[in-house]
Order: sequence, then C-alpha cells, then structure tokens
Amino acid sequence: MSRGLFVVFEGIDGCGKSTQARRVARDRDARFVFEPGDTPVGIDLRRWILDAATPMTPATEALLLLADRAHHVNSVIEPALASGHCVVADRFSASTLAYQGYGRGVDLDELRAATDLAIGDCRPDLTILIDLMPSLALEREARDESDRFEIADAGFHDRVRQGYLELAGEDVDGWFVVDGTPSVSEVAAVIDQRLAALPW
Repeated sequence: MSRGLFVVFEGIDGCGKSTQARRVARDRDARFVFEPGDTPVGIDLRRWILDAATPMTPATEALLLLADRAHHVNSVIEPALASGHCVVADRFSASTLAYQGYGRGVDLDELRAATDLAIGDCRPDLTILIDLMPSLALEREARDESDRFEIADAGFHDRVRQGYLELAGEDVDGWFVVDGTPSVSEVAAVIDQRLAALPW
C-alpha cells in the first residue's frame, strides 16, 4: 500500500488557513487534523498552551506544543499516512518555528532539533502558506482575549508573518505561498490549481 499524501496549511491567526484546510480535506476525502489539541491528550495540552491567564515562558510554550505534536504524529498522523490515507493539517512543525522561534525568540536551531525529535521522519509533502498582513487578519476576526497568541502585540504577529515568509523562502519546492487578501473563493481557486499537480 502506498503512503498517503501529507499537506499542511500554515499562516497567522485569522488568515483563513483553517477554512481552506477543512475544505481541501473534505473535497479530496482526506483526513483533516489540526494542532494543538487533536487528541484526548492534546485537548488538555491545548487548554494550558492557549490560556493567557497561565504564566508561561517561551521555552515552556514550545515544549508543550512539541509534546502535543509528538503524540499527534505517533497516534494520528503517521498511522493514517502509513495506511494510505491522505492527511490535511491545520498547522504543523512550521508553526512552532514561526511562533516560538521568530515570534517569541526561542533559538531556531534548538527548536529545529526538538522538532526533529518530535516528528521523526513525518514531513509534509507540501506546506501551503496563506500570507496575510496582521492588520487585515484582525479586521476579519476579532481577537479572543483569553488566547495568549491572539492577544500578543502587533510586533509579535509581524515577526511571525516574516518568519513564515523566511521559512517558505528557504524551501521553495516544499512550500507554496498564497496571497490571503482576496475572497475565500479566489484563494481556494489558487490553492486548487497547485494541488491538482499532486498525486491524490
């Protein structure tokens, strides 16, 4: 049995990646997954990670996210791929590099090493970055005041966005950057054109 295709959607909060990831999974009969919190263990981790009222260092934040990812890969993503199912993910390893690395300032080399430990050989076949200015994302989606990431200052979200663009620039074959400014249907059309070239 051939291994399934693994496609990941990335981007800042409010860019539209969740909408597009769910649509792509539905239209292609793929397994939709998300991070953090897509497993029983992950539900508890997600509550701690996102809770703005819980003090947390950037390193602690990163390690909790990586713990969620390691469990997610082992219990959900890898088994699905190995059984031949395609998987579409709303966030994966690049989120940690963008948010905790570029955004929070955790050492990128250390994050990459920890990520390798968490995900092993489970790598996306394609990462789709929906790029959107943070100011536009805020206009589209009100911030959740209980979410530690959504209440971060504008500088944080700018750093995260630039981090994503740098990561995409380092791997032009493995990433596809989409302008998230147009309508949902226009963004979907651009994504679908790129996905049509993949062996679903």
